[in-house]
Amino acid sequence: MINLAERSATGRRRRDPEATREDIIAAARTVLASDGPDGLSLSKVAHLAGVNRGTAYQHFETREDLIKATVQWVSRHLSENILGGEARPDTSIADNPKAMYEVINGLATFAVENPELGRIWLFEMLSSDNPEDDVFFSHFHKSTAAMTASDVSEPGVDAEVLSVLMLAGYFLWPVWVRSKARTKKERNAMSHRMSREVLRLTLHGTMRAEAFPELQALLDEG
Repeated sequence: MINLAERSATGRRRRDPEATREDIIAAARTVLASDGPDGLSLSKVAHLAGVNRGTAYQHFETREDLIKATVQWVSRHLSENILGGEARPDTSIADNPKAMYEVINGLATFAVENPELGRIWLFEMLSSDNPEDDVFFSHFHKSTAAMTASDVSEPGVDAEVLSVLMLAGYFLWPVWVRSKARTKKERNAMSHRMSREVLRLTLHGTMRAEAFPELQALLDEG
């Protein structure tokens, strides 16, 4: 739900440029999620955000600027809410193995529930000259590198290649979900399939499965 800028007792919007900007980006996410990039216009977004078109143009001169800002929001959201803030290379994944599955499940769920936002993030990455500048990719890569450098990882894993493979898979999977799932229950099942397969590949390709009996049991349960 869009959090509109704080209003005064008279019902008028207070002049809070930062809150107004966030309202516009929130509206853009809603439009992108329902209509995709082709359905995005500053006029439509301004109307949904409850601001006039001139105000929207003061914050974002072009449609492309608004899309870029939305992608940056998605990147920050994934980094902060799925990965949990800054990567900590000094923390072993073995100390909290469930955190690994929570990240896997969180990414799969976000990708399936927000296919257009994931697609536009992936498209931005594909068109970037330096994808490592993206907050989320950088965080994911650092976390993956810390995991593969731990004593519970198989030797010789290329963290950068692994990061690209995993993220491409997460954000391409909704293409198959869209073609096969019609209900929320079906989408949830497809999300679970993705989480389970990523966990299996991680346990039996990247990590030493014997170090994670809890996760192996979870995998065996289906």
